[in-house]
Amino acid sequence: MKRISLLIFLLFSTFIISAFSQQEQKFAELGDFKLGSGETIRDLKIGYRTFGSLNPDKSNIVVYLMWAGGRTEQPNFKPSNSGKLIDTNKFFVVAIDPLSNGVSSSPSNSKLQPRMKFPRYTMRDVVNSQYAFLTKILKINHVKAVIGLSMGGMQTFQWMVSYPEFMDKAIPIVGSPQLAPYDLLHWQTQISAIMNAPDWLGGNYTKNPAREFEYEIGALLLTTPDEFNRRMTREKVLAEIEKAKTNTGGSDANDKIRQTQAMMSIDVTEKFGGSWETTAAAVKAKSLIIVDKFDHTVTPAPALKFAGLLKAETLVLEGDCGHSTHLCEKENVDSAVARFLEN
Repeated sequence: MKRISLLIFLLFSTFIISAFSQQEQKFAELGDFKLGSGETIRDLKIGYRTFGSLNPDKSNIVVYLMWAGGRTEQPNFKPSNSGKLIDTNKFFVVAIDPLSNGVSSSPSNSKLQPRMKFPRYTMRDVVNSQYAFLTKILKINHVKAVIGLSMGGMQTFQWMVSYPEFMDKAIPIVGSPQLAPYDLLHWQTQISAIMNAPDWLGGNYTKNPAREFEYEIGALLLTTPDEFNRRMTREKVLAEIEKAKTNTGGSDANDKIRQTQAMMSIDVTEKFGGSWETTAAAVKAKSLIIVDKFDHTVTPAPALKFAGLLKAETLVLEGDCGHSTHLCEKENVDSAVARFLEN
């Protein structure tokens, strides 16, 4: 009888996940969600998409976490035998929209807590909300791997520490377990530029403020001087600056502030008295940590320090694309991830 009950449970769990499957934008309603600060996000909503097929024993699940401002409609997951980041012929991918990306609960879409009434949260809160979604809604209690790029890499590091038994493998790509001083400075600069803009109005703006600055800081940080100068001309960059002055698109400014504050909060050692060694000892997942030597957006030293303590496999890219290395060296990154998932 116990075996029959277990079989029914496994089949039912597989049905639940399959029903939410195959690339359509889906939403999970989690109700009021308490944050570590004691504040509450009202009527928390998590957006997600799935790709591929779940195998019978649910051993092929890969959780994919998004970059800052990223949405799950953007990754191009397709079945492939080689040359892709994740082969959906083999793996069932659950891609999760992070808080404040305009899809999951955000300052820009919350009816009960709009704009700056939306509570400030941490990266730990983000991961806790994702854990609640996976375990309570999709009935997933263990996965093959957690993978994330940039802010997704930060979430991956937090997953490794907050829920060490949840995954077999972890692959943070150009992420950080604790932002370096340089990183904190440039992220705070972006918040300050928005809040000091004349049309900020305490978050009650009618059009996104500081668009010109957002273009300029992004152009400076997302690559290296050599790559930028090779790709751009003097005329083109001046034209792009002029275009940015009238641009009203891009991420909502309130969303950007809350996501940036969450990134600035990342510190996997916080619950371990600031000890890197104790934190590393708590990690159970086998890890592949990918960084770029010349990354100016998420500088690589903290990730490499943690990798050394974990005795993790590392891939240190040394091209001149900086934080955009996953695009310039896509083949190297994809093949390293594919090999690591297979082993």
